Amino acid sequence: MRIIVERKPNRFYPNFKRVIIRFFNNGAERSKNLVEKVLELDDEDVELSLTQTLRDFAKRHRNLTKKFLKHYEKVKELLSDSSIELKGLSESKKLLIGSYFSMEYSIESAAFFNPSMVESPDQTVLEEGSKRVVVSFRATGEGHVSSIVFHSGIIDHKGDLTFEKSGRYVDEPEVVKRANYNKKTFINKLREMNVDKSIISLVIEPLDDKFIYGDLLKSVNEALERNNANEEKRRAIKEIIWLADSHYEIKFSRDTHLSERVIFPVSYTERKGIEDARFVRFVEDDGQIVYYATYTAYDGFTILPKLIVTKDFHHFEVKPLHGKGAQNKNLALFPRKIDGKYVMLSRIDGVNSFIGFSENINVWEEPVKIQEPKYPWEYIQIGNCGAPEETPEGWILITHGVGPMRRYCLGASLLDLKDPTKEIGRLKEPLLIPNDEEREGYVPNVVYSCGSLIHNNKLIVPYGLSDTGAGFLSVDMDALLERLVP
Repeated sequence: MRIIVERKPNRFYPNFKRVIIRFFNNGAERSKNLVEKVLELDDEDVELSLTQTLRDFAKRHRNLTKKFLKHYEKVKELLSDSSIELKGLSESKKLLIGSYFSMEYSIESAAFFNPSMVESPDQTVLEEGSKRVVVSFRATGEGHVSSIVFHSGIIDHKGDLTFEKSGRYVDEPEVVKRANYNKKTFINKLREMNVDKSIISLVIEPLDDKFIYGDLLKSVNEALERNNANEEKRRAIKEIIWLADSHYEIKFSRDTHLSERVIFPVSYTERKGIEDARFVRFVEDDGQIVYYATYTAYDGFTILPKLIVTKDFHHFEVKPLHGKGAQNKNLALFPRKIDGKYVMLSRIDGVNSFIGFSENINVWEEPVKIQEPKYPWEYIQIGNCGAPEETPEGWILITHGVGPMRRYCLGASLLDLKDPTKEIGRLKEPLLIPNDEEREGYVPNVVYSCGSLIHNNKLIVPYGLSDTGAGFLSVDMDALLERLVP
């Protein structure tokens, strides 16, 4: 007999009105022709066209002219080898050129799903027994490009959820490319990627043990100037830049509402999507709180597991994960260290659940298998649904299992508190099976979560609805543990 699960009334679905501005690249030749046409306009026509554009779009975006100027600078770079002269242009003409190379992109037009939930850093002005939470979602738009968005909500003393109204705008952050790289770790990752050893030696060996992005670009340019590299070697050098570009920092303005912030693909490694971020509120040994999120970067061909680090949801650092234990999808960190080591769940073979331990949160080696598909509803694969929750009885782990007709269901397991390689118990039947409403969507018959939390003896689990929307469930902890503890 299955445990009683309460489906909450809260639902999230795609909102087509949530749009950002992206750079519109029309190709070198067409871009050149377009800029030449704008340059031929007299000042009166420029002002008229710019005024009309700002009138039509200014209400939909914050700092619209700033974005136009940013895109104008990209156009200058794109046409740097052409004969077009762009010096001495008026600001209006720069803005108009930038507007022609801008386009709106609806970040949620296709889907809004696979949420994770963590306790918010802000717990002020709350009623007794309530908790403010941050819920992240995977938002997917045209071309199936995924990004991360957030919503803020409150769980009251009864376990009911309310969410703040979304902000009016959607804002991308400022991107800062100033990551510090560890030479040894960087070389190991390039070897994992099977980059030619001679190229690694040529570009990376001259660098210091610690180097920054600018140092790497300088070394790359020098290597290209000194050597007549063939196409294969140039491709290998591009892969080095590809890896370096996966390190970056982003900052949102403090005056943006949480729901207005979108982490949209920045580097080439994730140009086709940032997938299934699993956020966890991590307690350091000294009691400090930091939020980590593991996610999958996808460039259209290759996936790269990556890590997000933030303390305030304003400033984020992004970097890749390395090692045998950081392969494939489905990575999730524990909320604290065990015996002085970070702990992470994975599904490196696509079928079974693994666990790894590391003193370095960015490097994971020699994972240990802890779960295999055991029951018919999970025979195809089993994996985690985000960070486990700590209880006196053990680590509560929400899982997903895939069975007949590729139906995804949610399950639950209990791992030993001191040695999480040991599974104490597992539900024989799913905790949640997609019902008639939840099974219809972009990818039918799927319920899936990326992180839950415990509040007032209730386990609250946000979950995706067939890769289209998101809902929430609640289950009594005593009832769940009764089934999981032998």
